[in-house]
Amino acid sequence: MDGIHDLGGMDGFGVVEVEAGEPVFHEPWEALAFGLNVFAIAALGAYNADEYRHAVERMDPAHYLAASYYERVLTGAATLLVEKGAVDRADLEARAGAAFPLARPVAERPTADLAPQPEARFAPGDRVVVRDIHPAGHTRAPRYARGGTGVVLHVAPPFPFPDASAHGGGRRAEHTYHVEFRASDLWPDADDPDQTVVVDLWDAYLEPA
Repeated sequence: MDGIHDLGGMDGFGVVEVEAGEPVFHEPWEALAFGLNVFAIAALGAYNADEYRHAVERMDPAHYLAASYYERVLTGAATLLVEKGAVDRADLEARAGAAFPLARPVAERPTADLAPQPEARFAPGDRVVVRDIHPAGHTRAPRYARGGTGVVLHVAPPFPFPDASAHGGGRRAEHTYHVEFRASDLWPDADDPDQTVVVDLWDAYLEPA
């Protein structure tokens, strides 16, 4: 899904500030939010990880940019629990003591017609091109890599295809690949053209170069 969350190939957001001795959680509620999401996925089976990621992507852009990491976790989890009928929104807001901002409703489906690829089509050393797709729904193909040409370094076992599982398409498994790209091929003005970037990509995202 192309949106404000896809910052891998965007600049202008300033340097990444690293907090010295940063704790895992700054506040107790952050641990609760994280635990709630893990419990809902792993124990309740209320939704899957790809549905969760898509819920976070559906946050209002201004809310997403202003929110901390764990606020996004809480928003994604709360949104899905309400959408799945596990939690009543009125009860949620009564307990919160105010309106609780949830992510926008699902208003789209993936627009890219990516045919299932049950068998690995590529091997280490193969040159591949990332399809230049722009699906309206969830995808794990980074925008900065689309259209780029790289070399397969490693073939990983099949793994659930996120474009399908995020939209109720079941556990459609496909092989994933570690694909290496020259930085200068992805960013022509890269400071060090000899650097490389390795991206994990599903089979359906790729075509032979």
